[in-house]
Amino acid sequence: MAAANGRLMKELAACREEDTSGVQAKLVTEGDLRHLHGTIKGPVGTCYEGGVFQVDIKIPKDYPFSPPKMAFTTKVWHPNISSQTGAICLDILKDQWSPALTIKTALLSLQALMCSPEPSDPQDAEVAKMYMADRAKFEKTAKFWTETYAKPKDEEAAITRVCEMGFDRDSARKALEKHDWDESAAVNELLGGL
Repeated sequence: MAAANGRLMKELAACREEDTSGVQAKLVTEGDLRHLHGTIKGPVGTCYEGGVFQVDIKIPKDYPFSPPKMAFTTKVWHPNISSQTGAICLDILKDQWSPALTIKTALLSLQALMCSPEPSDPQDAEVAKMYMADRAKFEKTAKFWTETYAKPKDEEAAITRVCEMGFDRDSARKALEKHDWDESAAVNELLGGL
């Protein structure tokens, strides 16, 4: 158990380093090595570019002999990722896992999967069907989901835009936070309060 914890701590140190890979992982709760939060930058040149995708990572007790349990918490339109639950269909997270692999290599594999979907072995049949039948519609939908769910929010710009409509900063911030930074919903609430 101590050896596994030592390995996990080394892996986390490698995942926290700023590098050009676009993947990172950190503890969800300080001291709990069994629950991690991963992030994956959408690969350049794909419909996921510009997005930052969140991944929930649970480490089993027999790690590294069993794969980590990973699921996207950011909604993603991809044949191998459930659009409903974030479940992932990737062989190294199942029967092709090897103790030589790490959390970082698993995150890098997810990033690579975003570049090269496998629609013939889907997690989400509806998305896979669209991918194979109408690639342009798939890419348009995936870009829309990236813009909607994975783009970092510019909170200051949103507050400024709402304030330009005549509302004070404190009210604007509270309404935006309440509505998950949806400016239309925040403004509608503020207008309803007049």
